[in-house]
Amino acid sequence: MAAQFRIEGEVDKRFESVRKVFAENFEKCGELGAAVSIVLDGRPVVDLWGGYFDKEKTRPWNRDTLVNVYSTTKGLTATCAHRLIDQGRLDPDEPVARYWPEFAQAGKKDMPVRYLLSHRAGLPAIKKELAEDSLYNWDTMATALAEQEPWWQPGTKHVYHALTIGWLVGEVIRRITGKGLGTYFREEIAGPLGLDCHIGLDAKHDSRVSDLLPSPPPAPDEPNLFAEAMKDPEGATAKAFLNPPILTKPHVVNTRAWRAAEIGAANGHTTARSLARMYGALARGGEIDGYRIVRPEALERFYTEQSFGPDQVLMQMPTRFSLGFMLSQPGAMFGPNRKAFGHPGAGGSLGFADPQAKVGFGYTMNQMANGLLIDTRAAALIDAFYAALG
Repeated sequence: MAAQFRIEGEVDKRFESVRKVFAENFEKCGELGAAVSIVLDGRPVVDLWGGYFDKEKTRPWNRDTLVNVYSTTKGLTATCAHRLIDQGRLDPDEPVARYWPEFAQAGKKDMPVRYLLSHRAGLPAIKKELAEDSLYNWDTMATALAEQEPWWQPGTKHVYHALTIGWLVGEVIRRITGKGLGTYFREEIAGPLGLDCHIGLDAKHDSRVSDLLPSPPPAPDEPNLFAEAMKDPEGATAKAFLNPPILTKPHVVNTRAWRAAEIGAANGHTTARSLARMYGALARGGEIDGYRIVRPEALERFYTEQSFGPDQVLMQMPTRFSLGFMLSQPGAMFGPNRKAFGHPGAGGSLGFADPQAKVGFGYTMNQMANGLLIDTRAAALIDAFYAALG
């Protein structure tokens, strides 16, 4: 079986066990095409890729294969916001309306920016029915959110803003900088760091993008988010994932329209290597190879808990967040160290930083799996790395 899947790349001999686990993911866990990259104190120590670019297994996944990483994108967007906070251009305790005046509608004039980043804004979804293509129109989504009354009192509970956080935080960034989220990310983070990482993908890269393959239907004993959502079609969970209704269409994530849009919560396209490098920079105080994203003292904001507890949108599953990042919790750990922060994406992708060990981690794949937090394939790679790190 192993011979079917060629593994390429380099691994520091200290971490050969990671290569072994990566190969086992193909042999035993249904992996099709994937990559894993790990940076330790600014130095790449794992950079592996393998398997197939397509479900027909006619093309190999190669060094520069891109793939959509769904909610792993949220970490990219959050990093943009933290850069502005560190520069003194954004204050998380100021009202959103200071930067985005239209947001003051529907009783939101005093809501602080902090609530947007920590999933406490009460805006996980838009109640009014949206046209199918609204998802691709930034102004339409930002306007709808400015008009939306919170589903409950902001700050009283945290609920995963699965898609809306991208426009909420991204619009604040746009109002401050005059640049769209994708442009700001490219000019301030991806470009200077040499990342092959995009929010809003130019068509010239399409030939390098591997299509995402949907996960199999959940087993009867597994959580089924969409089945649960449809029990109340007008509820927050259904609206969060199914409004606009285009998200119900299979393979929409593989279309040019999806790739071109700037969906700051869900349509980042990247390599594992780029995720590891960005998080590797953050893990060593915000700087790598002479470029500084934030000052070292800013890192405390990245890992300080803001929200933890049952998540209404995610079927009461516990989730834990800082300002914009998911944090480790029992059963979903970014390694053993308590200051780690990052974000997983639907189907399995993951990026995180561990400032205590100075580790940056990235994992991407094209075969989605079930599960709402950290995928078992990524978890096995994390465990193997830290076991070798000692």
